[in-house]
Amino acid sequence: MPMPSAVDLAAHPLTTWQGPLGLPDFTRIGDGDFSGVFDAALTAHEAEIEAIAGNTETPTIENTLAALELGGEALDHVSSIFWCRAGAHTNEAIQALERDISPKMSRHFSAISMNERLFARIDDLYRRRDALKLDAETLRVLEKTWKNFVRSGAKLDAEGKKRLATINEELSSLGTTFGQNLLADERDWALFLDEADLAGLPEFLKSAMAEAAEIRGQKGRYAVTLSRSIYEPFSTFSERRDLREIAFRVFTMRGQNGGASDNTGVVRDMLKLRAEKAKLLGYASYAALKLDDTMAKTPEAVHTLLDP
Repeated sequence: MPMPSAVDLAAHPLTTWQGPLGLPDFTRIGDGDFSGVFDAALTAHEAEIEAIAGNTETPTIENTLAALELGGEALDHVSSIFWCRAGAHTNEAIQALERDISPKMSRHFSAISMNERLFARIDDLYRRRDALKLDAETLRVLEKTWKNFVRSGAKLDAEGKKRLATINEELSSLGTTFGQNLLADERDWALFLDEADLAGLPEFLKSAMAEAAEIRGQKGRYAVTLSRSIYEPFSTFSERRDLREIAFRVFTMRGQNGGASDNTGVVRDMLKLRAEKAKLLGYASYAALKLDDTMAKTPEAVHTLLDP
């Protein structure tokens, strides 16, 4: 549908879900809708964050923590639909948008996490948490919010915040590239089979494989693709070990075949940036950073559980 010059977030189908059961009405959403709505939703969320950070009243759960939790609804809605579309029904237009939106979202949330006035209000609540006599759920939300701010650079100096924001943006772009490279390899490969090759396959899978082959110009044959909806049941049911091996090897080599879709350099750059990010935030490794707020807590605890 054509975008108006000024996006009405209160009425747009990307942000106001009016489909069955209160879900999005995908019939009213086109690929060209996302960019303008994203920009408007980001601007609206920035205004909400500024209102919370600039509040001169004493921080309370309602005017700070709850307001932060409940803010950004329009952005949440458009993001949910976009990443659903990008993951389940992508195309060149959506992938181009993904490459533009991913770093933009990273910059947006880095700015929130590193907002000194906003963190000061969260930190004030956190320091007074025992005196506030919070219920267990609210206390947990406060503790996780405070921890997330700290893990996102709220306590770094200006130079550290700037570098962390840059790292996050680069990691976001690399993550998008990594995923799109996998999709490219999945899209471009198919193994065409005949009726004699289908031993053990259930009818639902044969039907899906026949449709996949017809789409690729091989009507009357059957295609094994790297789509999980075909690859996984084929690997489960096929009685042809040789064909399962072919599909397995190609599936596990996605993004490792050289050429434009090879992820070797992407992975190398991601590992370097993750290590730098962990060090910047005071952790020995990226694994330590990721596990810090989980049940395991440390890489050592994970190895103790998994190693014989």
